[in-house]
Amino acid sequence: MAEELILLDEWLSMYGMRARIALAEKEIKYEYREEDLDNKTQLLLQMNPIHKKIPVLIHNGKPICESIIIVEYVDELWKDKPSFLPSDPYQRSQARFWADFVNKKIGDAGWKIWAGKREGIEEAKKEFVEALKELEKELGDKPYFGGDTFGFVDIALIPFSTWFYTYEALGNFKVEAECPKIIAWAKRCSQRESVSKSLADEKEVYEFVVGYRKSNHLD
Repeated sequence: MAEELILLDEWLSMYGMRARIALAEKEIKYEYREEDLDNKTQLLLQMNPIHKKIPVLIHNGKPICESIIIVEYVDELWKDKPSFLPSDPYQRSQARFWADFVNKKIGDAGWKIWAGKREGIEEAKKEFVEALKELEKELGDKPYFGGDTFGFVDIALIPFSTWFYTYEALGNFKVEAECPKIIAWAKRCSQRESVSKSLADEKEVYEFVVGYRKSNHLD
């Protein structure tokens, strides 16, 4: 039986990029539908009535919402490719912890930098760099967060790398100067086709943010 798989997404969304990377890693074919978040489709509102956000993966008419949950769903359902999560329960719990850390620390601080008022950017930058340094310690000298295998935490974090240029421009800092191992890791991840084809262009991200800040009188 043919499976219907639709991804409701927005190309510049780091959260949407997670879903795209996961599907690409598993070599799953799907229909991509770009959402205009200023004019959301009825399908999006119907499939994610609680948060009304992307990404939403629709599998045979059933919605799966929230990017990390989508990544786990894809991992659990399509088992013919290597798993994103470790087989050991403790290691699996640690991967989930760090993915949650990315959401709460990197996601929140990043949002404050790109969508916050100018006077709050300096504090947000400090939070962002501190969080990245914690992740750098967790990465250590490993190629990927899971060791030799590209996996769950890598998928959670790598989409933010395409927003680094914007964070740096607004916060007047360089991620590489603060966290060189994170940049080396990001370059390593970007050599994967699943990543390179799923990440938005950093200059397009910057142009979007400049327009957003201008229209919302944030500068």
